[in-house]
Amino acid sequence: MLHLWSSSRYAIDLPDGHRFPMAKYGLLREGVLREQLVPPECLHDPQRVALEDLLRVHTPEYVAHIANGTLPYAEQRRIGLPWSEAFVERAFRVVQGTLEASESAMRHGVAMNLAGGTHHAFPDRGEGFCTFNDVAVAVRRLQALGKVQRVAIVDLDVHQGNGTHGCFAGDPDVYTFSMHGAKNFPFHKVPGTRDVELDDGTTDEVYLDLLHRHLPEVLREARPDLVVYLSGADPHEGDRLGRLKLTFDGLMARDRYVIGSCREVGIPVCATMSGGYGRDVHDTVAVHLNTVRVLRAYATG
Repeated sequence: MLHLWSSSRYAIDLPDGHRFPMAKYGLLREGVLREQLVPPECLHDPQRVALEDLLRVHTPEYVAHIANGTLPYAEQRRIGLPWSEAFVERAFRVVQGTLEASESAMRHGVAMNLAGGTHHAFPDRGEGFCTFNDVAVAVRRLQALGKVQRVAIVDLDVHQGNGTHGCFAGDPDVYTFSMHGAKNFPFHKVPGTRDVELDDGTTDEVYLDLLHRHLPEVLREARPDLVVYLSGADPHEGDRLGRLKLTFDGLMARDRYVIGSCREVGIPVCATMSGGYGRDVHDTVAVHLNTVRVLRAYATG
């Protein structure tokens, strides 16, 4: 059975004209329920992440600044979302959603947080709409509980996961694989275990060829107990920030290949949404709904 995590607290009010598409979270949840992709009892509402779990990755000073609204203006601006109590609630709940989804994936083979993939967050700072690094916190918690030793992070958001790479730099037990736009944000890349840079305008054929070339090597080299999959919608041709030319079919083929390659050899997969900034928000939602459809085909138990 596929289990998903979602919350009305994932979306917060933003100033008029803000470019972050908060509406995608509610629309995705509505789409999952409307199409009955999972029964309502398998769509879970996370609470706030425990402080001890956040501190497995993030510095006490940074967590306190976020919680209390004392982050310097320039650093809050780097995150790109204005501070509010709702902002804090959102940040804490998104991380908990990924923690719970990762544990569910270990039991059922696959699971997904309908948010998260906040891969630009470093231990002591956030940027690019990312406050806390939910994936890093989930991995460190599973390792601390003895549920996994080795993890591979397959990051197919169009932007490099610089924060995630920073969180795990020098750790041989966490393999970070990213396929991302060479000329896109972040403009200062942080090296991961394996980075594949893409030219602007990359199409389905080129993208999928590169993925088929690299992913088997990633899984062989990483030998992971779990794959965390950042299934970004922003490589889509209709994305405002992506600069690539992948179609809906190409992105669904991407999902099938990643999830299928892992499940064929018994590796659990925890998926997160990561980025998506469609000119039409419904395009972004459609990409994520397809990911849910693919995951459902591989759920067990």
